Amino acid sequence: MANVEKSIDVDVPIRQAYDQWTQFETFPQFMNGVERITQLDERHTHWVTKIGGVEREFDAEITEQHPDERVAWKSTDGKSHAGVVTFHKISDTTTRVMVQIDWEPEGVVEKVGAAVGVDDRQISADVKKFKEFIESRGTETGAWRGDVPRE
Repeated sequence: MANVEKSIDVDVPIRQAYDQWTQFETFPQFMNGVERITQLDERHTHWVTKIGGVEREFDAEITEQHPDERVAWKSTDGKSHAGVVTFHKISDTTTRVMVQIDWEPEGVVEKVGAAVGVDDRQISADVKKFKEFIESRGTETGAWRGDVPRE
């Protein structure tokens, strides 16, 4: 199983950082490997990704979500993919966003990519782009403040 953990401090209040992260359909604007995310309902999304030349589609379920604290998900279609993003108040205007993603590389290309750190570099670039995206906008593109208890 491959694992990446990254964090970045963004110069926006925690509510703004969290609210933007709940707008899954905007992920392609700051995540290179994400082609499209469709929000199916409050707990379910459909992802289309292309990382290292490998295209993948999968469905994911929000397994836990608490405003201004965390969003966790896992794939539901047999692909092994899960993650959690947590939000930590550094000050009234600064938030630490911590991302952890676990997945099972499939095929030679994904396994080699994971072994040489391609995925690690991609997630690093994506969190930096999230920082640029949210800081340059001045406001979030939307918000979902619902709570999804851990099952």
